[in-house]
Amino acid sequence: MALLKENQTILSKPLMSVLVLEPLEADVLEWLAERHAVQVAPEPADAPLTLREHVAQAQAIFLPASVALDADTVRRAPRLRAVGRIGAGAENIDLEACRAANIEVVRAPTAAASAEAEFVIGALLALLRRVPVQGADGQWVGRELGCATIGLVGLTPSARQLATLLPVFGARVIGYDPSLHHADPLWAQWGIEPYGLRELMQAADGVSVQLAYFPRYRGLIGERVLNFCKPSQVLVSTSHSALFDEQALADALHGGRLLAAWLDLMEPGLMEAGALAWGARSAGHAARGGDDPGVTDARRVERGAADLGDPVHTRDAGRVQADPPRRAA
Repeated sequence: MALLKENQTILSKPLMSVLVLEPLEADVLEWLAERHAVQVAPEPADAPLTLREHVAQAQAIFLPASVALDADTVRRAPRLRAVGRIGAGAENIDLEACRAANIEVVRAPTAAASAEAEFVIGALLALLRRVPVQGADGQWVGRELGCATIGLVGLTPSARQLATLLPVFGARVIGYDPSLHHADPLWAQWGIEPYGLRELMQAADGVSVQLAYFPRYRGLIGERVLNFCKPSQVLVSTSHSALFDEQALADALHGGRLLAAWLDLMEPGLMEAGALAWGARSAGHAARGGDDPGVTDARRVERGAADLGDPVHTRDAGRVQADPPRRAA
């Protein structure tokens, strides 16, 4: 199979102009090139002016998680009709501007679920083992995942994977989702016990936050929630850090209510010297993971083309809305 090189365009029954701004595997690129005019040009992702020039000519783009799409760029892209993202949220995409311009924003909801779930389990194991607690005999010891209750905040595809994997370790799984009623049959289907958010924080030894970020969820996990942390609780988040109230998180870490937190998708500067959470007690209280824990070669090849598919018709892709649908409480 021929490889598609950077800045190379393949013309084969071109239905639309597709700009790929992130490295994708050859199989995915070839699949797209059979259907569209594909240009691979990852360099503009790091140069805003060049990015705007490229986007202005495209009808569809594959946008890396690290690259923002603001209203100004959208206004300068009259031909743009679809924005695709693999394995990450849409927090840095101006959804309102896209909606006003009739641009559909889609992401592959299951593309990175397995990889992200494995990342979360690895992070939980690291925090439970490497951030010790004091036992009844006064000794500082690590803990086992198999003896823990794990709370899942957000019933995303990765949460479903976690609900399958965690019981294999012997963990009990509880969960909360602000858009899902506690009587919804999905809880039983996934094997998760529904809890309120405060009750989850009180009961969980470890918490995994993978809730998709929307503006009305900003600061959802704040003082009124973190004040209820179970003693020695650890937290791993693959969600955008805007879900957290920065001051409340810093207070919970410094005050010891939250023993350790691993935030993977953080706002720039959140953990730099002088920031609120800087200097939190003990290694692991606030760690920076990879740029996208859910991206692995295997999952990008397996799900990238299948889920995003045609950037216009989107097939099974998850359409990103400016705000999620509300369900009856």
